[in-house]
Amino acid sequence: MTFDEIDKKLLLFLQEDAKQTTKELSYKLGLSVTAVYERIKKLENNGVISKYVAILDRHKINRDFIILCHVKLSQHKKEYVLQFEREVMNLQEVTECFHVSGDYDYILKIGVKDMTDYRNFMLTKLTTLQHIASTHSSFMISEVKNTTAIVL
Repeated sequence: MTFDEIDKKLLLFLQEDAKQTTKELSYKLGLSVTAVYERIKKLENNGVISKYVAILDRHKINRDFIILCHVKLSQHKKEYVLQFEREVMNLQEVTECFHVSGDYDYILKIGVKDMTDYRNFMLTKLTTLQHIASTHSSFMISEVKNTTAIVL
């Protein structure tokens, strides 16, 4: 899908604050409320906007201990890969999971309360998944950049 400059601005405004009304957006874009509404509906219907969410403050909900856990599977059989991916979807502590190239097969982004919580997660959840050969964990020292916005 191609985007004109108004679409690009509209998407940027919605990524900054999706709770803005079409009236507020129409003022910013210099369009009618109806034109803004129709553009948003078109973007939603085409799947460009897939959903609207509330982004929580990790610090206020005690999930500010962030770990990047590299996971290596014992074998790369299709059934092992699919089973791991199904099982990792059920781990609420895992907020992101990437199938990657290199020395490890997956990188998981995990958010927990503290090191004790992470140890418990590793012992009772992650290491109980079948076909994991090894893991390597890196702990976040500070957050340099964290954005959900994609600039077109």
